[in-house]
Amino acid sequence: MIGIELLDDPRADPVAVHAELHDIARLNALFGGTRAVVRELESFFETARRETGNGLGDIPRAAARAARRHGITLRLVGIEVNRAAARLARGADAAAPLALVLADGGALPLGPRSVDVVVASQVLHHVPREVGVRWIAALDRVARRAVVLADLRRSHLAMAGVWAASLGLGMSGVTRRDAVVSLKRGYTKREFDEILREAGVRTTARHRPGARIVAAWSPGAGRDL
Repeated sequence: MIGIELLDDPRADPVAVHAELHDIARLNALFGGTRAVVRELESFFETARRETGNGLGDIPRAAARAARRHGITLRLVGIEVNRAAARLARGADAAAPLALVLADGGALPLGPRSVDVVVASQVLHHVPREVGVRWIAALDRVARRAVVLADLRRSHLAMAGVWAASLGLGMSGVTRRDAVVSLKRGYTKREFDEILREAGVRTTARHRPGARIVAAWSPGAGRDL
């Protein structure tokens, strides 16, 4: 693994976690992290309109708003290993309640096909490759209808851009450093496709604006959405 980020530490200072999570939400909104996930879900929502189901902080709630435009209600459940992050996410938006479960992504407390839609955004680069392969297989196992896996595309231009943007926006030095480290840990399309294949998922990744890379599929068969 390349470097250590603040959010890698479950015991990190809650005040620092709070500041960084707010900065990340702003970067997601500005540089396509939220749009990358919602765009992949739109086709699923279009075909599943008028149905309800279990769903997935800022990106899950954006997914819920997108679902409502199609007449679908998502009940949001988040998996979080960091207690401070879980408390912040739970209380971030009373209009879109988010149930938080403290757990590790490598040991999901969910049964097979127990969740309609699974979204994992910008988490894969936090774990070693072999762990990521197991996680993807687990996501495919617990989802009934759709999985969206989004992460960062490694790019030196994006590293320079996010550092400059976070400086200009007055974000903390920790955020600036961690944003660059995250991009260094990101993936090329070939690397992302290889991980998906090793996990037994028959789909391919796509580039999205803002140095994002995304794969979306229906579970089991690994069919592209």
